[in-house]
Amino acid sequence: MPITIEMPRLSDTMEEGTLLKWNVGVGDKVSAGDHLADVETDKATMELQAFEDGTVARIQINEGDTVPIGEVIMVLAGDGESVEDAAAAEAPSSGDAEGPQADADDTSSDDAAADEPAKSAESASAPKPSGGKIKVSPLARKLAEEKGVDLASIQGTGPDGRIIKRDILKAAEGGSQQSGSAPASEGVISTEPIGAGTAAPATAATSLEAKTIKLSGMRKTIARRLVESKTTVPHFSVSAAVSMDALLELRSTLNQQLDAQNVKLSVNDFILRAVALAAVQHPVVNSSWGGDSIQQHGTVNIGIAVALPEERGGGLVVPVINDVQNKGLRQISAETKALAKKARETGLSPEEMSGSTIAVSNIGMYGSEMVVPIINPPNAVIMGIGAALQQAVVKDGQIVPGYVMRVTLSGDHRVVDGATAAEYLQTLTSMLEQPAGLLV
Repeated sequence: MPITIEMPRLSDTMEEGTLLKWNVGVGDKVSAGDHLADVETDKATMELQAFEDGTVARIQINEGDTVPIGEVIMVLAGDGESVEDAAAAEAPSSGDAEGPQADADDTSSDDAAADEPAKSAESASAPKPSGGKIKVSPLARKLAEEKGVDLASIQGTGPDGRIIKRDILKAAEGGSQQSGSAPASEGVISTEPIGAGTAAPATAATSLEAKTIKLSGMRKTIARRLVESKTTVPHFSVSAAVSMDALLELRSTLNQQLDAQNVKLSVNDFILRAVALAAVQHPVVNSSWGGDSIQQHGTVNIGIAVALPEERGGGLVVPVINDVQNKGLRQISAETKALAKKARETGLSPEEMSGSTIAVSNIGMYGSEMVVPIINPPNAVIMGIGAALQQAVVKDGQIVPGYVMRVTLSGDHRVVDGATAAEYLQTLTSMLEQPAGLLV
């Protein structure tokens, strides 16, 4: 009998999902565990996987469509069942004007050819059906309008020659990827020292395009939660300037020694360890507001911001490294890189983005001196990390060059007092300025 695949609940707060990209077409055989599609939830872009073997009989929604959880989005033909029978058995009523055409084999009208989801890759070399309409996903059509790309000039690479998002992005970039280009950034914000000469050269003024940008599910969630945080949590901030000379020198020495093992520690790895160890000494910062109580946590689980590339839907996700106070620099580094890579390439599971007890927002890679971040409830504290910038400092009565990084604590004043925050920052500063202690 036909196997229906519904829009799954991929996070604990998910109510609807947006189908960003189909990776299979009608007639394709799939096995349990295969990557069927990319779905954008309220938290991240994630993989939709098959849980049973079968053959794709019907694709129920288009790329770019947003549907509630539980709605059927695909039908598979089971073992020994024909694709035609499975598609016919699960076809929607003829009155469903918003969905794809009911008959999986109906390509007689121009509208059906233009609007139905991708079916097979047999005609991938022909982007236009016989009726003259260009076959393009709704998301790709919208993106083409935004980027000024002529759809008639594009050879679609989707099933049946359908133009999809990656075709528009490729055309907008000039038609091909440069083989010598640098790989995509992991999206982890680091605090490498940035010199004064890194500013981009001035360019000639160009006209700006006025447009309305439809919000993604993730962006809606980010907006709602930030407003809730700022309007319901009494924020306060405390900052400190940290001398980074000793840490940068130690990092350089360690990386030289670890080079043969293909290990490279980032400044952010040291910061995460210091944030955790300082929280052990000041456990109030590692707490949550509970209404009529304060919940103090037994482990330091740090949420770190990872920026997603445009092809993964953009936005930010916050993977969590657990039990950081008991992990060394190498393990912190490895887990951070692995989580960032997974977020960028395939998406994170809800479990990998849950359970943080304190957060770190690091904008050092952009050369910004400081950031005052918004608290991520239920955490009571988020640390804002600026760039380690070279500037004139006073040492032993002499003005000398040195690297200084500004750290800012944003705290929930219901949980953390100002004096406690200042003491925590004092401990954190001492650990970063005397970084040998982070090795033990």
